[in-house]
Amino acid sequence: MSQTRSDTDDFKTLFLNDTPLMDVRAPVEFEQGAFPTAQNIPILDNHQREVIGTRYKQEGQDAAVALGYELATDDVREARLLSWKAFTDQHPEGYLYCFRGGQRSHLTQAWLKEAGVNYPLIKGGYKALRRYLIDELEASVEACPFIILSGKTGTGKTRLIHKISDSIDLEGLANHRGSSFGRRCGGQPTQIDFENRLSIALLKHLNQKSGHPALLEDESKLIGRCSLSQPIRDKMQQSPIILLETSIEERVEVGLQEYVRDNLADFISAYGEEAGFEQFREGLTGSLYRIRRRLGGVRYQALNSLLENALKHHCEDNHLDGYRPLIASLLTEYYDPMYEYQLGQKEGKVIFSGDHNDILKAYPELVKTLLA
Repeated sequence: MSQTRSDTDDFKTLFLNDTPLMDVRAPVEFEQGAFPTAQNIPILDNHQREVIGTRYKQEGQDAAVALGYELATDDVREARLLSWKAFTDQHPEGYLYCFRGGQRSHLTQAWLKEAGVNYPLIKGGYKALRRYLIDELEASVEACPFIILSGKTGTGKTRLIHKISDSIDLEGLANHRGSSFGRRCGGQPTQIDFENRLSIALLKHLNQKSGHPALLEDESKLIGRCSLSQPIRDKMQQSPIILLETSIEERVEVGLQEYVRDNLADFISAYGEEAGFEQFREGLTGSLYRIRRRLGGVRYQALNSLLENALKHHCEDNHLDGYRPLIASLLTEYYDPMYEYQLGQKEGKVIFSGDHNDILKAYPELVKTLLA
């Protein structure tokens, strides 16, 4: 493989271009935080990293380096090289990095070079990339105007977000639907990964449409367990609002599609028919149980009975009608009062309200008016 590219610290270009990244940190480091285009192909596994770290603390850098070479047996080295070369062959435009762009990156680069592959690294490694995204997120929030798409639970805000190119799907970045029942198959990213994704999304928006507002769905501080920073929350609170309005019948159908059909399909795809349905069941019953105190004992018992009946008929007869009264009750008795209260607390002005089609038609002119 012929490679003439230099090592880089052009972090902006890396993220704007979705450049493939080879992360050679240990798996435990990667799991704590990484980047959307990164693949973890570690030079040290978790145990090796731990024992070398212990040696470093006890005997210093030279002893730790010596132990590293001792652990890098011919078999280990050959396995690492095979994995790294497969990545470089598949992603000739990529880069590699470790935590600080230090010994692990340079050793990986040296081993690859000995094998005939010249592959560039990222100066400063993960730490520099992460620092860049933290700073850019703060700068982007200050520079980028927001429009907030609000509306009661079940109006299909996320569906509308996906039809407007100026939007950023916060719930998609968090892999959570935002409500108490918003758990999705695959789990959520770490807080660090969520922040990285959001920073990159805003960076791309500003690069492509500088000065244009980003359309964000109205969210509370937490999207599942992923947290929006206070500066983002403050800006969202003060931004102009578009209200999406639909009938309760339509909202029930949206809830049935997203929280029942779509969720179940995702779990079955991941776990198989039987285990997938069990994961789906546990998700619904657990979500309802977690809000039992807000519901109150009597209302919780009534809704839990509706849920058990719906699950029974779903499992036995594949009938979904039992979910509709449950969804309707949750929407009107639980979510709507919270929504009315939260909307009353916002400082931003409602600039338009309507259904999906109304908003799609009006949105370009709304943006022009705000930019005028």
